Amino acid sequence: MAKNVYKVAKKQKKYGLFTYLEKSLPFGKLFMDGLPSRYVPLIAYSLLLGIIYVGNTHYYERTARKVDTLEQEVGALRVEFTSLKSSYMLDSKQSVVAQRVAPLGIYESNQPPIKVKVSK
Repeated sequence: MAKNVYKVAKKQKKYGLFTYLEKSLPFGKLFMDGLPSRYVPLIAYSLLLGIIYVGNTHYYERTARKVDTLEQEVGALRVEFTSLKSSYMLDSKQSVVAQRVAPLGIYESNQPPIKVKVSK
């Protein structure tokens, strides 16, 4: 029978962000000594403006969606309010009230009200 032998695992080097960028982006071909440090503030400023621009766009789109949703809700509530108001106006008519209270035994008086005079 063969003897079991442990294999020695190869250690992989872990690269950092800048090492990865240096290997993936051909700065050596563009610049002889890499990226000049005088461009770093301009690049950082441009990146900051780009991030602010993208964030502002997302904020605007989210706010626009909220406004559209609220406008639809307000429209639905306006329709409901109008229908309830017209229903209330119809139900408060004297003839409708008289029909609704008739089963309770309450009827409208046919005699005019009596005016009470108070003497001083």
